[in-house]
This record gives sequence, C-alpha cells and structure tokens, in this order.
Amino acid sequence: MEHADFRKKLIIGIIIQSAILILFPYFFSYIEERQNGIILHDWLLEFLVPRDMSVPIFVIMWSTTILGIYRCIYQPAIFLKILYSLIFLCFARMLAIYFVHLEPPVNLIRLQDPLTSITYGGRGLFITKDLFFSGHTSNMLLLALCLPKKSDKIIAFSAAICIGVMVLVQHVHYSVDVIGAILITYLLVKQGKRVGSV
Repeated sequence: MEHADFRKKLIIGIIIQSAILILFPYFFSYIEERQNGIILHDWLLEFLVPRDMSVPIFVIMWSTTILGIYRCIYQPAIFLKILYSLIFLCFARMLAIYFVHLEPPVNLIRLQDPLTSITYGGRGLFITKDLFFSGHTSNMLLLALCLPKKSDKIIAFSAAICIGVMVLVQHVHYSVDVIGAILITYLLVKQGKRVGSV
C-alpha cells in the first residue's frame, strides 16, 4: 500500500509541477511588463555597495541543488517532500509576486543564471520584478528543511544564508524579500513535508 501511495503522490506531484513550469514563462513575462509598482526605501540596500555576485550565487545554488538531487536518488521519500514543498512555494510565490507589486531596487545588477532563466522563459528576457519573496533564498531553505542528514542541513542552511546576503549585495531583492522568504518557506515546507509523506 505504501508503494502505491508513493507512486500516486509522485505522479500527481510531477504533473502539478510540470504545469507550473509551463505556466512560469507566461506569468513572469506578464509580471515584467507591469508598470507603476512600488519602489521601497530600503536602508540596508543603501548601505550595501552593489556588486555582481552572479557567479558565486550560481555555484552555491546549483551545487547545493545537486547535493539534494543526489540524496533523492538514494532516498526517494525525500524527493516527494521536496516536490510538494516546491509546489506550495511556487504557488505562494506567484501569488505574492502578483499581489505585492514592486519595482526593482535602485542600482539592481541583473542576475545571470542560464539554468534558472530556462524555467523563466529564456529568450534573453531578464526578469527583475519577481521580488517578494526571494526564490533563490527559499529554494535553499527548502532543501535545508527537507534533507534529513545533519551535515546536509548545515550545507543547505549555509547556502541559504550566503545567497540571501548575496542577492542583497547585488540589489536584485529588497531585504523584506529575503526576510519574507525565510518565514514563508518555513511555514510552507511544513505543509509540503506533511502532504509528501508516505
């Protein structure tokens, strides 16, 4: 019965996440074309000198993701928890971005990530208005909360902290985007792990 539940949840989760990935390019293209959003006064960004952190962000994020994939291969139950947590996060993030209509921070340096840009639609379109809440930060926190091994958690939590700081240094997010990612991710991953359990 447990194997049947696993297969059922796996198939349903993959279908939902695939539909989200198909929707992403249209959603983010619409978001990027919206005008008259709010520009926040962020004292922390004013303090931070903007620097391009694209390469270290890319290396840290994708090396940590590869670690998560490796663990999932040997422990498929972890994959279900990550999958459903990711589904909840994607839906929540789309809703938050839609309703919290922000303009990019002043002095933003475009984040270069060829892999992430594929899911955002590619075609050279730079998405700068996907602000509240930070997807990069929330994805690393998701892994930290879902991976059961203590050493993996330390790596993923460290990655989340580093990326949260670096997206602020690059001015691709407001500080509230990173703080919001921490709080929202914690709540949603709890639900995702519950739904993804077999």
